Amino acid sequence: MSTSILSLKNVTIYQEKNPVLTNINLEVKRGEFIYLIGKTGAGKSSFLKTLYADLPLKEGEGRLVGYDLNGLKEKNIPYLRRKLGVVFQDFKLLPDRNIKENLLFVLKATGWTDKAEINLKIDEVLEKVGLKHYLNKMPHQLSGGEQQRIAIARALLNDPDLILADEPTGNLDPQTSVEVMELLRKINANGKTIVMATHDYALLLKFPSKTLKFDEGKVFEVVQRTV
Repeated sequence: MSTSILSLKNVTIYQEKNPVLTNINLEVKRGEFIYLIGKTGAGKSSFLKTLYADLPLKEGEGRLVGYDLNGLKEKNIPYLRRKLGVVFQDFKLLPDRNIKENLLFVLKATGWTDKAEINLKIDEVLEKVGLKHYLNKMPHQLSGGEQQRIAIARALLNDPDLILADEPTGNLDPQTSVEVMELLRKINANGKTIVMATHDYALLLKFPSKTLKFDEGKVFEVVQRTV
């Protein structure tokens, strides 16, 4: 099994016809935890969108979880996404259904049919995020931190090779942010690769890890100062 989960060579990322990031060369190995930092508009979200095939890769070579990103066919995008777990800043839970139905929706959309297996999987991911008894609650009954935990549980449903987290603590207070980070680090310690965009520099100091900075169209590794 390859130790590389993501490989980008001479990649330029476009928003429509405008290059946002140029000449990216990057290797992410299995089990790594990587922060993406940079100002708003520096290209972090465009970078993540390219990885989950929301933006096509037009220039350079990209390989992710066994799929070539350049020339990726429309019909293969759902298979690529099954190997990815994506966590958003605003949780993206469906407000009109309870937590079990939110998770069921994802499993059915990705081809699960066996009822017993589905129930087992839902219990398993909720156990991982410490919310096993929340099956029948509606999203609006949960705090922001609990909603983000459910979003992380949802990202784990298909046992992804890679979790992409776009500002997962952006809408949370500092204490809740730390709790969500502790959960993500625990998931990472169990072998999952995580790439996380963040503005929260306090978290970087508290949970130091490899950091890539997005600045003026470039992506480069920064060495964190340890206090």
